[in-house]
Amino acid sequence: QGFKMIMANFNHERFVLCAMTNRFSRVCLEEALKFANKRKTFGKLLVQHDVIRWKLAEMARLVESTHAWLESVAYQMNTMTPMEATLKLGGITALLKVQCTKTFEYCAREAAQIFGGLSYTRGGQGEKVERLCREVRAMAIPGGSEEVMLDLGVRQQKKLGEMAKMYGDMLLPKGAPEGNL
Repeated sequence: QGFKMIMANFNHERFVLCAMTNRFSRVCLEEALKFANKRKTFGKLLVQHDVIRWKLAEMARLVESTHAWLESVAYQMNTMTPMEATLKLGGITALLKVQCTKTFEYCAREAAQIFGGLSYTRGGQGEKVERLCREVRAMAIPGGSEEVMLDLGVRQQKKLGEMAKMYGDMLLPKGAPEGNL
């Protein structure tokens, strides 16, 4: 029974890490956007360069889609019974953690690219980006590494599919064609 409690708590730990890393990704995006609207290169603002706008758009796409997934899992966690959430959301939460940490890693790298050398200084305009770049691995490892989370996500979803099939087989009358429940 203790093992079940530990495993159930992993979902909450991973979810909190997901919320934190998505927020950190958003901070990287916000800081890069502010900087790109202030810094001039080659006679124009950084944000006026196509490649910088592409980087910002890609960061925004990842942050917003990850946030939507986070909101969906939060809703499910709050509306399912604890037993149902533990059963159904373990794999999803593991996959969400991978998505969040990979998004954070991408946003930290791209923000550092936009800031250039300022992203290596512990003070000044690039200090938040510098700090967040150091935090990337610290967020990816707790709660399970990305490789372990990907495997867990697939195994959990496979197990849910098998359970659903067994349940469907129990409900299906003998001799009835499959798919006509």
